[in-house]
Amino acid sequence: MYGFTTTLTDTSFEQALARTVDALKSEGFGVLSEIDVQAALQDKLGLAMRPYRILGACKPTLAHQALQAAPDIGLLLPCNVIVREASPGQIVVGFLDPQIMVRLVGSMVGPELQAVADAAEQHLRSACARLSGSTTAVSTV
Repeated sequence: MYGFTTTLTDTSFEQALARTVDALKSEGFGVLSEIDVQAALQDKLGLAMRPYRILGACKPTLAHQALQAAPDIGLLLPCNVIVREASPGQIVVGFLDPQIMVRLVGSMVGPELQAVADAAEQHLRSACARLSGSTTAVSTV
């Protein structure tokens, strides 16, 4: 598993995006970056696709703790969150599981970094729950 999602129904993409940003803020995350994948693929490749955004979410206290524990962990930051339209009125919001960060660095993980990943996961799952959709895990299959 590399993440978890919630599916929002009977909502527009823009409403779901705003609700996602609000849910992240309520858990102390800011959005450092926003990539409009739909616009980028249209602009660069001429491809049409449904709305799709990647948000780079950061909780400064946790980012600082992670960087203190493992300075190169910045390669895996910020926490990615996607908002994508699966079909009109059905929006999927996905959160990268911070435990993936811990698995990637393997034996280099100390208790400080594990604690940061645990806290980040808890806050992201709370943000996901605030959206009140149906939640599922995302596997690597």
